[in-house]
Amino acid sequence: MGSHVRSIRVAAVGDIHAGIDSAAPIRAAVDKMRGEVDLLVIAGDLTQHGSAGETEVVARELARLQIPVFVVLGNHDYHLNAERQIRELLEKAGAHVLEGEAASCEVDGARVAVAGVKGFGCGFAGICGTEFGEPEMKQFVAYARESGEQLARALSSVEADIHIALMHYSPIKDTLVGERLEISPFLGSFFLAQAIDDAPCDVAFHGHAHQGTEWGMSPGGVPVRNVARQVLRRAYKVYELDPGAAPGLRLH
Repeated sequence: MGSHVRSIRVAAVGDIHAGIDSAAPIRAAVDKMRGEVDLLVIAGDLTQHGSAGETEVVARELARLQIPVFVVLGNHDYHLNAERQIRELLEKAGAHVLEGEAASCEVDGARVAVAGVKGFGCGFAGICGTEFGEPEMKQFVAYARESGEQLARALSSVEADIHIALMHYSPIKDTLVGERLEISPFLGSFFLAQAIDDAPCDVAFHGHAHQGTEWGMSPGGVPVRNVARQVLRRAYKVYELDPGAAPGLRLH
């Protein structure tokens, strides 16, 4: 890391749910970001129905940004089984699309790594599924477990001054406060929290829980932020990360 250290400005949002008529508000957000932020992370559900047409609307506007963009897909983006095409369109626009992968960028001499995974539901301590019983239940929980394992590997795969975890589903219950308790097992997984606590991670961003709460913390002390647009009540929010601070104190 260079001798000059300043805060890194990260724009974060999830659950854009773009339709084919959403270009104008996305364009306005992109224009506002210029000169204001160093990188953008998008926590899934870029589209409403998971169509190529909806993705093209988002991709055209993201291509106008002159900053690094990191993306994970969400459950809406998988709805029409076009996730590969969605990924290709976003990557052509210059975005890093992450699914069990990590990518990095440099900001004023500081290396920032973003590791991403969509994640999955299965619940949290006291309200979670287990790999026991019918094959369908084992498969359901195994997918959530494997998502967490992929995130941990991705976070550990890159040397960086700042490590960001990006996912669609929540890693903790705290950021689900406001959602109905009975649906919390479908909104996230404790396997994701294990990943951010076991691997290098300074902050975790997720979406999906529209009625949830912005602020939370993993059991291991990693700050977690629910950046669903419906929670932020704005097009995006800027978070500042200090590369010179001690781990756990870098978000301010």
